[in-house]
Amino acid sequence: MDVLKNRYVYLWLSLALAVISIFMLLFWKLNLAIDMTWGINLEYSYENSISIDKIREELEKEKDLLLLNNQKVINNIGVYSITWEKAFSIVAWFDSTIDESVLNWLKTEFKTKTFEVLKAMDSTIVETKYTNIWKSFGDYIRKTAILTLWLAIIWIAIYVAYAFSWVAGWISTFSFAIITLITLFHDVIIAAWLYIIVGYFYKDFQIDTFFITALLTILGYSINDTVVIFDRIRDNLRKFAWKPWKEWKDLYEIINLSISETLRRSFYTSLTLLLVLLTIFFFGPESLSGFILTMLFWVTVGTYSSIFNASPLLYQMNKDKKLTVYKKIVINPEDKIVV
Repeated sequence: MDVLKNRYVYLWLSLALAVISIFMLLFWKLNLAIDMTWGINLEYSYENSISIDKIREELEKEKDLLLLNNQKVINNIGVYSITWEKAFSIVAWFDSTIDESVLNWLKTEFKTKTFEVLKAMDSTIVETKYTNIWKSFGDYIRKTAILTLWLAIIWIAIYVAYAFSWVAGWISTFSFAIITLITLFHDVIIAAWLYIIVGYFYKDFQIDTFFITALLTILGYSINDTVVIFDRIRDNLRKFAWKPWKEWKDLYEIINLSISETLRRSFYTSLTLLLVLLTIFFFGPESLSGFILTMLFWVTVGTYSSIFNASPLLYQMNKDKKLTVYKKIVINPEDKIVV
């Protein structure tokens, strides 16, 4: 399989998607969960049948009535059913420009009016939980999540540089680390971008701690496929560097050979994971849907990146270097030249 033949197509496609993803992440309004921002989370139980859509409709009216200096104080309201229970949660995101002392009064006011609206709809509704997310806490969670992702990418790159610190042939040690940084960053931002697009149309898919957990999981799985291919390239470099001169292969041939040898394994691994994730997504708990959706995006992006980005980049960074020649005594009498 000649993957390197169309390497410029793959690399330019990935670059275009990465640029679009970065632009969207920087300038598009993100659908952040309550633990990433500031607001309140209310949970209620009920005995009779109740319409979540009807509750959402009534609370949207209330949101427009709660004002401060004739300005709306609530940016968004979400109503979510709790799987396997006769319960639901209400999440309200408040304007970040409001002073926290005033914000506490507004939260109490919203909580009181919400309960009145719900009681008018169904007298069996009972409040079971109230969570107040402070602005400082939301900022801390968001900054910590970003820092964790960057540290994970950097530490993985350092490990790859160490693991491939000796490679036969003409490949630079740091090529593996640099390519690891590039491909992992590529996988994370594109998976995040795809998730954000879905979250724009379906408000239930929010950026929360499950989403960050999914991205960290993506890093682990994504580097797994890449390392498998890199390891096969290293083995083939060792093998062919010690062969008689007439059996040598250049870097182009070795990388293509290594991809062909690992392609089936990568495909079946990704397919197995994909089937498991789809099963959980359609039949598992609703609370895991965001996590699973992010992982589904990764299966596609990560597998593509490992095969069509990492290996072509490795070739591009090392194609002009010369092969290190090892001295070898040739025992086969047909080999006339001893190198």
